[in-house]
Amino acid sequence: MDTVQKKNRGKVQDDTKNEQLEIFRSDHNNEKLTTNHGLQISNTDDSLKAGSRGPTLMEDFHFREKLTHFDHERIPERVVHARGFGAHGYFQVYEPMTEYTKAKFLEHPSVKTPVFVRFSTVVGSKGSADTVRDVRGFATKFYTSEGNYDLVANNIPIFFIQDAIKFPDMVHSIKPEPHNDIPQASAAHDNFWDFIVNTPEITHMILWLLSDRAIPRSFRMMEGFGVNTFRLVNAQGKARFVKFHWKPLLGVHSLVWDEAQKLAGKDPDFHRRDLWDAISMGNYPEFELGVQILEEENEFKFNFDILDPTKFWPEELVPVKIIGKMTLNRNVDNFFAETEQVAFHPGHVVPGIDFSNDPLLQGRLFSYLDTQLIRLGGPNFHEIPINRPVAPVHNNQRDGYHRMTIDRSRVNYFPNSLQKNSPIPDPQNGYIHYAEKVEGKKVRERNPSFKDHYSQATLFWNSMSEAERQHIIEAFHFEVGGVTNKEIRQRVVDMFNNVNSQLAIEIAKGVGGTPPITPGGTGVTASSPAVSQENTIKVPQTRKVAILAENGFNCTEIVKFMEAMEDVGITTEIISTSLGQITSVSGMELEVSKHYHSAGSIMYDAVYITGGRQSVDSLITNGDSLHFVNEAFKHAKPIGATNEGVDLLKASAIQGVKIAGTDNQGQLTTELGVVTIQNSTDLTSFNQGFINAVAQHRHWGRQNLKKMVPA
Repeated sequence: MDTVQKKNRGKVQDDTKNEQLEIFRSDHNNEKLTTNHGLQISNTDDSLKAGSRGPTLMEDFHFREKLTHFDHERIPERVVHARGFGAHGYFQVYEPMTEYTKAKFLEHPSVKTPVFVRFSTVVGSKGSADTVRDVRGFATKFYTSEGNYDLVANNIPIFFIQDAIKFPDMVHSIKPEPHNDIPQASAAHDNFWDFIVNTPEITHMILWLLSDRAIPRSFRMMEGFGVNTFRLVNAQGKARFVKFHWKPLLGVHSLVWDEAQKLAGKDPDFHRRDLWDAISMGNYPEFELGVQILEEENEFKFNFDILDPTKFWPEELVPVKIIGKMTLNRNVDNFFAETEQVAFHPGHVVPGIDFSNDPLLQGRLFSYLDTQLIRLGGPNFHEIPINRPVAPVHNNQRDGYHRMTIDRSRVNYFPNSLQKNSPIPDPQNGYIHYAEKVEGKKVRERNPSFKDHYSQATLFWNSMSEAERQHIIEAFHFEVGGVTNKEIRQRVVDMFNNVNSQLAIEIAKGVGGTPPITPGGTGVTASSPAVSQENTIKVPQTRKVAILAENGFNCTEIVKFMEAMEDVGITTEIISTSLGQITSVSGMELEVSKHYHSAGSIMYDAVYITGGRQSVDSLITNGDSLHFVNEAFKHAKPIGATNEGVDLLKASAIQGVKIAGTDNQGQLTTELGVVTIQNSTDLTSFNQGFINAVAQHRHWGRQNLKKMVPA
């Protein structure tokens, strides 16, 4: 999306559609300081006083305006999804979707629809860390020619509860406990797990929450799911059920828990920084939009209710059809004005997209709008630039807090004759709700089809790789280990015996519980390969490699390595004892990116140790460099070393993998993501081997070796 900036107002203009989204901007370059009313100010450092040591005078309008604005700068924090980060981009459909929907932004592959995306954590406050274990929000605002369409998604395809009336209880339970406001952004406490063991419908979601999905490597490397069941309606009025998916072209990848915890202290803005830097460098995140489409006559063909938000539609049963791609290519100009003030609402739809009777969705249609009214100060939040549609707005709604539009008409009602009924509804092109036949008695009850709480939880467990299962077990040990009430801990064990008896036994081992006497489980033996991250896309692009080097490094090796990495889209940074320049044996100088006090292996996807006797001897005697390597090994990351650099690995605590020896005579050695070569001037095979290792993301074969390595 091209941006044309003017002095006080800019336009985000789509080249293909010539649609314009006006955004107010302030350009402070060489401007004179003024009040909010345009009056130029001569001094903003000293208040107006009666004498240089006298009292400040009430007539100092600049002082009062400046302080008053500051005192009112904060707006209410979102109850959930408070910590977020956003970016602009565009969406293009691959082929016309007119068979399924009359939504115009899904009709023409040549059309670029502007979008704004906000990623977020759910539970924590604005000041919490990015890498906490939590669901991630993935909300997209499409600025279409028919009005704004908001796809409000999460990175997990199901939800905690089935009916929105339980949402306040669920959120209250997972938020900090009210008597002491502890813990922040964590589910490891009594209240939440007390709610869990008394709410069996949450069982499936807890397995997702304790899986690797809840600690993504990056916003760029996580899926997005619309969670709820919607409808697509075509121009002929035929409707189909649909679930929406965002699929990242970099694959779905995660942190490990130890890494996530350390990043929360070392760089609490890790995900924000990653997205900002990627876009700034031109590594634009790309996500394909997929849909699972279900004919209405097949609504009851499965052993689960398609309207149950605690269930997903297995892709083996309902394939995902990829229909388009979204590219995020522009960072925000002002965080508050855009990311903080953006308002999403599942009820912001366009013709061709409609709702189902999903009981969670029905509640969301009320709650999102209601929340924006208090958070953004009234009903005119749609006039805030980031929320303003590109489609024209004509109605008889008037006044209210923060009204920006100056309406010139004397008529503000319908019907009318003074203005010939303008603006008038459009029966042909206006939004028409799908004419679904609904009947039944008014009751407060759950349909029996919603009462199976364990079968899909078992399906999910069956779908996990061995490494993923171990991570879930360790997550149970941490989260439930934070519960002080022994009865609740035991009830967790008993609850998950309904899913899988071996899982319950493993949970009991870590939380001081009694293993179940009678084996449980559901008898489900099926799995869903699409659920496991082991089956995701694995590419080296945009990965980040730390190069450990000191004075006396081998310049030929390091230059060839950096060039090889750059050729495939891998970023490299040199880590050394001090910032500044390091000098090679031949006198070449390179700029150090970070030193050990400002960096850690947790910030990188892989580590490389270059050759050079003097450099490596310095690294071997440096505890920070040894820790860097040991920690990367423990976290199953690729590690590479060439020539003398291999000696650092031999001096480290790495065990259980083959490392090149002096008698290898230039032969590449690679095992479990550790790539080494000695006595070689041709590093072509090493560089390719290392790239292959980086593409794999993690090397879980080290799972049993990590406990042997201190980090």
